[in-house]
Parts: sequence; structure tokens; C-alpha cells
Amino acid sequence: MPDLTILAVFIPTFFFVSITPGMCMTLAMTLGMSVGVRRTLWMMLGEVFGVALVAIAAVVGVASIMLNYPAVFQVFKWLGAAYLGYLGTKMFIAKGHMNTGDPPTGPASPIGLASQGFITAIANPKGWAFMVSLLPPFISLSKPLTGQLMVLVGLIMLSEFVCMLIYATGGKSLRMFLNRNDNIRWMNRIAGSLLICVGVWLALV
Repeated sequence: MPDLTILAVFIPTFFFVSITPGMCMTLAMTLGMSVGVRRTLWMMLGEVFGVALVAIAAVVGVASIMLNYPAVFQVFKWLGAAYLGYLGTKMFIAKGHMNTGDPPTGPASPIGLASQGFITAIANPKGWAFMVSLLPPFISLSKPLTGQLMVLVGLIMLSEFVCMLIYATGGKSLRMFLNRNDNIRWMNRIAGSLLICVGVWLALV
């Protein structure tokens, strides 16, 4: 299991990054308005398993290099810290905009909705880059990998599910709130500031 200090940094960082409007959150909101929250749960189920697969693949792939070449671990920490700083800066200066468009009219069966969520998660290149840069620095080589991975992936799945549920149940009211008075911009600035702080922290520890 990761240290409590690491969890105290990881949990709020990932939550605020997850809750900022993106592909999956927008999909959850539009599906919640078009097919209802109960049916949107199928899409959310597929999405969280897709995110879990991306997270596991990212950590296992990078960890295999770390275990064989411990010196590479420090390099990955610095690269990850730099990338998180870049993402944080990009989010901080981003314009507040949410392109919701029309509600999707794709497959509405449980399997179709789950597949839609799963594919959306694994086909997002930014998601892969984010997992590769964010997760490995939170992994300790002095502790068993399996336990740490289970805790972190479990927290990621829970955070993604909670955030998507907020968007799916919020519907039109949430969309109006996000598009009013630069609220998205402030959310991006909070998440961006957290990423920058985490990047600096990872570079120093």
C-alpha cells in the first residue's frame, strides 16, 4: 500500500483533474440528459474499466523498466514532474469552454453503452500520456507493486465514477453552471495549480 503522504497528494490531485470537463465527463453529461442516469451507468462502467486498463498497462510497462534499471526511475520522476508541470500550465491558461453539442444518438443498449465508455477511455492518447507521467512517480520500488497498484487503480476508478455520476445527474443545470461566469476556467486553474504543485513535489522528493 502507498504511504499516507503519497495518498494525501494523489487523491485530491486526481479528483480535481478528473472532474474538469473532458471527453468522458461530457459524454456522461450528455448521455445523462438523453438516455437517463440509470442507463448512463453502463457507459460509466465501461469507462472506469477502460481507465483501469490504461492505468495498469502504464504502470506495469514503466515499472518493468524501473525494476531492471533503477536509475531510470529517477529519470521518469523528473520527466513525469516536467510533464505534469506542462499539463498544469496548459490547464491554468486554458480558456473556459465546454463543447457539449447535441446529445449522442449512438448505441443505447447496455453492451453498446459500456463499449462506448470503454473505447472512449482507451482511445484517448492524452489519457495514456497522463497515466504514464502521473502514476509511476507514486510507485515505491521498495514495496510490493501489486498492493500499490491495486490501491491507486481502485482510487482512480472510484474518482472517475464519482465525477461522471456528478456530470450525469447534473444535466442541463450543470452545463449552465459550467458555462456561466468562467466557472470552467476557474476549475481548470485549480486543477492546473494542483498539477504544477505535484510536479514540483515529485521533482524534489
